[in-house]
Amino acid sequence: MDSDKNEIFSQRVRAGKRTYFFDVKATRSNDYYLTITESKRKYKDDGYTYEKHKIFLYKEDFNKFMNALSNTVDHVKEELMPNFDFDQFNEEPVEATANSEGNSELSWD
Repeated sequence: MDSDKNEIFSQRVRAGKRTYFFDVKATRSNDYYLTITESKRKYKDDGYTYEKHKIFLYKEDFNKFMNALSNTVDHVKEELMPNFDFDQFNEEPVEATANSEGNSELSWD
């Protein structure tokens, strides 16, 4: 199975030298899971390379993951940095793509 054919939805977040991809994918049995990929651009020798790290998140862990992420971000915002303006980083929109068949169009640029 081509790995691009099982992608249903993709959302990209650009963050300086890093780009985060949130991709919904389907298994052969039409179950769904999420991959979170961090792509970091690095200069090497005569050009750029991309270092990628990927997390697979399965539906049975969605709620636990979201609760832990939300609690952790809230702790930083409310307890560690209550006076910091996190909204200043809202400049770039999040990009989501899905084609007519529900498959995402994902590019690594």
